[in-house]
Amino acid sequence: MEIRNPYLLFLGDAPDDLAAKTGRGIADWRPEWCLGELRLPACKTTLDLPTMSVATAAEAGAKTLVVGVANRGGVIPESWYETLQEALRAGMDLASGLHQPLTAVPGLDELAAEQGRRLIDVRRPDRDFAVAAGSRRPGKRLLTVGTDCSVGKMYTSLTIEKSMKARGLAADFRATGQTGIFIVGNGVPIDAVIGDFISGAAEWLTPANEPDHWDVVEGQGSLFHPSFAGVSLGLLHGSQPDALVLCHEPTRAHMRGLPDRPMPALEKCIEENLRAAHMVNPEARFIGVSVNTRALGDGEAAELLYGIESRLGIPAIDSMRTGADRLVDGLS
Repeated sequence: MEIRNPYLLFLGDAPDDLAAKTGRGIADWRPEWCLGELRLPACKTTLDLPTMSVATAAEAGAKTLVVGVANRGGVIPESWYETLQEALRAGMDLASGLHQPLTAVPGLDELAAEQGRRLIDVRRPDRDFAVAAGSRRPGKRLLTVGTDCSVGKMYTSLTIEKSMKARGLAADFRATGQTGIFIVGNGVPIDAVIGDFISGAAEWLTPANEPDHWDVVEGQGSLFHPSFAGVSLGLLHGSQPDALVLCHEPTRAHMRGLPDRPMPALEKCIEENLRAAHMVNPEARFIGVSVNTRALGDGEAAELLYGIESRLGIPAIDSMRTGADRLVDGLS
């Protein structure tokens, strides 16, 4: 689907940085498409883009108001309704990656038709998928997995693709979430696929290819997160990865949204992901760990990465600080 740019990124009343991860991803990877941001009074985060109203953004040429929030449950609160309606009246399309479709907002579908504008729900698959076959297929695949949700799997995947292409390797980022789809313009919203067909959707997304071609698959959730492990496992089985990268955020005291669930050990994550991966590809292996050290100073981050690498015996990097070259080295 075509989403017209430039964008006005709508952050609503996002309570923290993680809640605005969709907007942040678009701003970081497609800054040339982003005119500004619109925040409601209760919003507690920013993308450091120019603050705009609907009117000023429309005057500046914004074509689409993109919902940049990924809240728990993927719902559209009533506090957003007025802004969404205003954007349609100002001549913008609306695009959202939330589970609740824009058409569920009372009157929004009718208003869009009246204004000649589009409602684009990126998180609604536009095709059906077969049940997974589990058969091996040519081509190579790399999957990012996580100790938790929202730890940097998409960013790591994109930096790996960037490093591979810089070396002249055949590689394509395969988006499985709403933010990745906004960034590259295609993909499968894997957590919106009916459970029986998740692995089949991953197979469709990563089809047979040339022997030296790499699909770099954006991981979702975590095998250790009770809320999202089903999607993580289906994606792992369907993508049949040859290489795995573990993504981690080191400052968390508990799993996101679950204060009674402690973060798992890196060693345990590697062990369990390999166990599941070997069911579909006995040669799957971890080539490294990508740690989100955004909250740490340079020295503290370097010390942490050195300790993880020494303990696990595989490269440990922050791909946003240093790029992903050391991970790509492990593919040869």
